[in-house]
Amino acid sequence: MAKVIVIQFITLDGVVEDPDGRGGTAFGGWAFRFGPEAIAGDKFRLGPTLDDGVLLFGRRTWEHFARLWPSRTDPFAAAMNRARKQVVSSSSLDLEAWSNSGRLDEPLLDGVAGMAADRDVVVIGSTSVVRELQAAGAVDEYRLLTFPIVIAQPRARRLFDAPERLQLVSVDMAGPAVLSVLARATGT
Repeated sequence: MAKVIVIQFITLDGVVEDPDGRGGTAFGGWAFRFGPEAIAGDKFRLGPTLDDGVLLFGRRTWEHFARLWPSRTDPFAAAMNRARKQVVSSSSLDLEAWSNSGRLDEPLLDGVAGMAADRDVVVIGSTSVVRELQAAGAVDEYRLLTFPIVIAQPRARRLFDAPERLQLVSVDMAGPAVLSVLARATGT
C-alpha cells in the first residue's frame, strides 16, 4: 500500500526551520554544524522509493534543491535527479531546471491522493505542504533525522503545531543524528 511519507531534519525541540542556514535566521545551519556525513547520502533510507515513488516539494524547497542537485553526481544524487518530482506552486517555475519535475496542477489533497494510489509520496521539507497534509490526516509516516541540538527559539517553525498520536516503527543511528520512523497511530 502506498504511503505519504514526510522526511525532515529536526532538532530535539522539534524545530525544522533553516537546517542549512539559507533562511538567514540567527539559529540557521544547525544540521550542517555536524559535518557533511550528517546529511550526505540516503540518510532517510528511501532506497527504491526514489525510483518507484514521487518526491513532493513546495516551491521554495524545490527551487533550492533545483539549484543544488542537478550538478551532483554521486549515487544518491543520481537517484534524486532521476526521481519523479512534483512541485506545489502557483508561481512561474523553470521546471527544466531539475529533471523529471512537474507542477501539481490540482488541489494538494486531490493530487496527493491520486499519486498515493499507486506509489509512495515523499514530502521533503516544505513545511506549508506538510501542514496542509497534517491538517487533513493525510501523513502516513514520518522519517525524522533528529540532531542533538536544542534551538530554544519560540518563534521557530516546528514540525508539529497540533497534537498527533504516532507509533514508533524504528530508530537507528545515522551519523551524529538519530533516524526515527514513526507511523500514524491506529486504534485507540
